[in-house]
Amino acid sequence: MRFFLAVPVLLLSSAFAFASGAPTPGGPAVESGQPRETATQPVEKVPTRSFGLAERFVMPSGNIGCTYIPEGGTEVYQPADGGPELSCDRIEPKYLRATLGRSGKAVVRTNVGDQGCCGAENTVDYGQTWSAGPFTCYSERTGLTCERNDGHSFLLSRARVRAD
Repeated sequence: MRFFLAVPVLLLSSAFAFASGAPTPGGPAVESGQPRETATQPVEKVPTRSFGLAERFVMPSGNIGCTYIPEGGTEVYQPADGGPELSCDRIEPKYLRATLGRSGKAVVRTNVGDQGCCGAENTVDYGQTWSAGPFTCYSERTGLTCERNDGHSFLLSRARVRAD
């Protein structure tokens, strides 16, 4: 008997709620006929990181080749200090690499594990200057001198190597 009494009470309360304009869960509001707005959390967009492009050049002799990495790095390489970075490899008489980073003195490494010099389409002819970011390089028959705008530099040639 209680069941038969509970059903009409339930039906009447549902009808009263519908007639009073109370929206049904997830359904349209009775007044507007438009879907109800639900409180949602704003979706945070993850910022996309844009990478620069490495720039390569070689000396006319083919003995010295350089790679410039812009600030922030590239998709495949990010300098430890965030860049920019300029590194130049010399093949003969002994393979070595000179590097200038964002700050500090130039570094020369003689034990280079990833020897890959010197293939690039951009040749900086003798007497010409190459420049990008804080770096400028001077190509001469006697070698390549590269410096950062604060005065730190390196010189690579077959006869000499200097880093400061």
